[in-house]
Amino acid sequence: MSTDTPASAGEPDAAQTITLTLAVDEEWWVARDEETGVSSQGRTRKAALDNLDEAVAGYHGEGREPTDEELRDLGIDPASNESGSVEDSEIFE
Repeated sequence: MSTDTPASAGEPDAAQTITLTLAVDEEWWVARDEETGVSSQGRTRKAALDNLDEAVAGYHGEGREPTDEELRDLGIDPASNESGSVEDSEIFE
């Protein structure tokens, strides 16, 4: 779980400064890593921090591509799962 302690092997070198806020609806906790600007949420404080750990790891390039089976389990057709160039996207204009 995220803490303000120095990182261990395979993690960023600096300690993390995290802001943890209960959302206005009081149903979600929002966790934000101040160094990277990455945010995540969870129904509990622990869930928000665990989700933030995963999001920050992805920000730093960790992780792997999902398998075709994992995509199918999420209702995604692997044959239709294509990423295009950011320059070709209307969203990132």
